[in-house]
Amino acid sequence: MHRLFEYADKYIKECDWKDIALLKLCLCSIGVMIGINIAPKYKKQTAAVASCVFGFTYVPLMTKFFKIIFDGSKKE
Repeated sequence: MHRLFEYADKYIKECDWKDIALLKLCLCSIGVMIGINIAPKYKKQTAAVASCVFGFTYVPLMTKFFKIIFDGSKKE
């Protein structure tokens, strides 16, 4: 398992923004396909969990992104 994380780190270091965008689109499409197959009885619960996961992942990502932007603009 440790090697898998090392390979993932190496892969990310070699990626540019286009590769990351493709990865995100791929993951999004998998999420949509899974969402289509959820029974109507569980859709609200699944939406609530997905919203929480989105919030807990989006906020730190955007915080780091804006920190990079603002730090870069201060140096220029």
